[in-house]
Amino acid sequence: MEEVARQLNEEGIQKKLISPGRGELSTFPDGTKVVFHYRTSLCDGTVLDDSRTMGGQSKPMELILGKKFKLAVWERIVITMRKGEVADFTCSTQHTALYHLVSQSLRNINAGKDPLEGQRHCCGIAQIHSHHSLGHQDLDALQASPQPLVFTIELLEVLPPGSFMLDVWAMSDKEKLDAVPQIHEEGNSLFKEGRIKEASEKYYNSIACLKNLQMKEHPGDEVWIKLDMMITPLLLNYCQCQLVLGQYYEVIEHCSSLLCKYEDNVKAFYKRGKAHSAVWNEVEARADFAKVLELEPTLGPLVAKELRVLEDKMRAKGREEKDRYKDLFGGNTQTASSSPA
Repeated sequence: MEEVARQLNEEGIQKKLISPGRGELSTFPDGTKVVFHYRTSLCDGTVLDDSRTMGGQSKPMELILGKKFKLAVWERIVITMRKGEVADFTCSTQHTALYHLVSQSLRNINAGKDPLEGQRHCCGIAQIHSHHSLGHQDLDALQASPQPLVFTIELLEVLPPGSFMLDVWAMSDKEKLDAVPQIHEEGNSLFKEGRIKEASEKYYNSIACLKNLQMKEHPGDEVWIKLDMMITPLLLNYCQCQLVLGQYYEVIEHCSSLLCKYEDNVKAFYKRGKAHSAVWNEVEARADFAKVLELEPTLGPLVAKELRVLEDKMRAKGREEKDRYKDLFGGNTQTASSSPA
């Protein structure tokens, strides 16, 4: 224990044991999965992140050792711990310079967003010196002025290689590319079974794999375009799930982004038209369905059916509004007539 503490001190890390763990210390070979709760604080005690409360849920962190996680110090400190152990690690700035980016990604994940949202396409060194806003004041301050941080870690699980399925985020680039067709097919099967939310998650994971790879390419390059062509059908499948789940504005947003790049994508126009129809955007829905007919005249019967649905919805909405205003103004008229002249 003293030798471990000495080595950590030499590396700019101070360990303070809070609660001892149990059993023998693992050898932690590459490929080991570690599961732990963490709390990140400034040295004055200000808490930045806590996995037990982030996003209103208690979700522990999972790491696969040897996968070159952006915050390498977490790998360094957990391999000094036994299962069940709780300890504070005060880490010098050399170990925490990229924490603002890691924190932003983790917060995005807990908010259901793309973990890479808001991060620029550049190398790690460039990211250290980049000062665009991360959307969080505390992280912006940390980005502008890197400083030592205290990580309070509780090690929950240590799983040896081969004893678990790899999560998408832990895959190598080749593993991600190889996994996409399988995940796509799993999503299709779940959709056919009516398990829409689960299918949506499969499509989302496939898109995340490809977007992660795409971030490493220059926009417009051959590889970037090839990946984008793979993303498009997955995103349309994801939108179909969101239509069923009633997330109409999300469908409008995603289909609009697709149509900015692919102006003749019939499926994007059709799904966006259905979403506009669902939220009573009559003009926009009619324009999208007209575009579907222009691009694919054979879909005339399908479009006619959707237009009938739209007309029924608009009539129903009109009656509802008429009744509402009738009650409102009818009440006012009665009040006025009862007043003295």
